[in-house]
Amino acid sequence: MSVVIVIPARYASTRFPGKPLSLLKGKPLIQHVYERSKGSRLAGDVIVATDSETILECVLSFGGRAEMTSGDHASGTDRVAEVARKIDCDIIVNVQGDEPMIRPEMIDAVIGLLSDNRADIGTLAKRITDSEEITDPNVVKVVFNEEGFALYFSRSPIPYHRDLFSVEVLKRGSAEEKKSCTITSGLPDFRTSELFMFKHIGIYSYRRDVLLNLTAMKQSKLEETERLEQLRALENNFRIKVKETVFETIGVDTPQDLERAEE
Repeated sequence: MSVVIVIPARYASTRFPGKPLSLLKGKPLIQHVYERSKGSRLAGDVIVATDSETILECVLSFGGRAEMTSGDHASGTDRVAEVARKIDCDIIVNVQGDEPMIRPEMIDAVIGLLSDNRADIGTLAKRITDSEEITDPNVVKVVFNEEGFALYFSRSPIPYHRDLFSVEVLKRGSAEEKKSCTITSGLPDFRTSELFMFKHIGIYSYRRDVLLNLTAMKQSKLEETERLEQLRALENNFRIKVKETVFETIGVDTPQDLERAEE
């Protein structure tokens, strides 16, 4: 199967304008993502999809490949699809342009998921080991069946461990309360098998025709409710296969995240 990685990178980020060009260890953020993507053993090419001439020129300056796309796209997935329409390949991998610590092994893992002919999309999940992430709506949770196919994604805690959680615990707001709450009471180790929850790692592999069909569809009801694009796929009967990873990433959404990544 021929594989192309496409990295969406827009300039006008609401929380961090010009983010792809911000420096991390002396290199533009987008260069870190590009170079790590080039480390994939299974992908044949890497393309940055951008709406900015400045980002385009930056990528070309370090020897990368980039394509200009429309500035009207509602999401990075739509930007990736615009590039996918122009190229001939079997699989498209969407690597977020703000994930400078993405590992080549993670990219190869999502590509490998599509060796299962039943899978339309591949993605990753990591077991939650930080209790604060359970109630953080910015940490997307996923549940999947015994064969690894996603059942649902949510910003809420799923699955709901009835005997371990309580409504009062989940409503508490302060970090200090969450640390001392009964979510982890009685558990000597948060990673014990008694408590299993997985957070979604936002890297995707798509069969090219699936990506093009999916982005041509209107937003689904669940997608609009949770503000999660992957729910459009589930609502339209596309099968998403999930693989557990042990690797952590640090997404850069704000200048503060960049400082954390630098550390």
